[in-house]
Amino acid sequence: GAGTTVPIAIVPFENEATWPLGISGIVAGDLQRSGLFRQVSEAGIAPRPNRAEDVKFGDFRARGADAVVVGSMRAQGEARVEVRFALFDAVKETQLAAMTYVVTPPQFRATAHRIADVIYEKLTGDAGVFSTRIAYITKRGARFELLVADADGGNPQAIVGSNEPLLSPSWSPDGSRIAYVSLENRKPVIYVQAMA
Repeated sequence: GAGTTVPIAIVPFENEATWPLGISGIVAGDLQRSGLFRQVSEAGIAPRPNRAEDVKFGDFRARGADAVVVGSMRAQGEARVEVRFALFDAVKETQLAAMTYVVTPPQFRATAHRIADVIYEKLTGDAGVFSTRIAYITKRGARFELLVADADGGNPQAIVGSNEPLLSPSWSPDGSRIAYVSLENRKPVIYVQAMA
């Protein structure tokens, strides 16, 4: 599939170094893990664009990029951050998407996944899945845990733990509950846990 990947340049967002978790790296990771995108380096482009009017399409086409993502992060008071991004077709020199989110720092990962979903959909025509969550079982010593994490495995949270095996996590259709099998009483029993 490497021959059919979309070459995309994701320019580090302006001011993202102000916060410990950068958004552009998560977006790039999501798209690369899909197997449909190939990251094109923006190194050497000066100044780095962060707004639509700053993008010089020829610079990115010369590096082989078909698409370009630029963005910025700006503090909005003490606890909120404005995250802006824009997606461009570097070949046609057109803007494909532009959005603004006002979020808190704990929402940076979710915002990055939403941005990756928008980019994926605009460039492939299919809905992205980066904002979804995964459920899996781990065993640490004699203890089993049911964990839920972002689609990329980040931000894992324990839902339930047991000294007896946990098996077969399965989401409800609306994603608000998760069912799993536990051998807590020495026999298999299905439990349903509300995510709230």
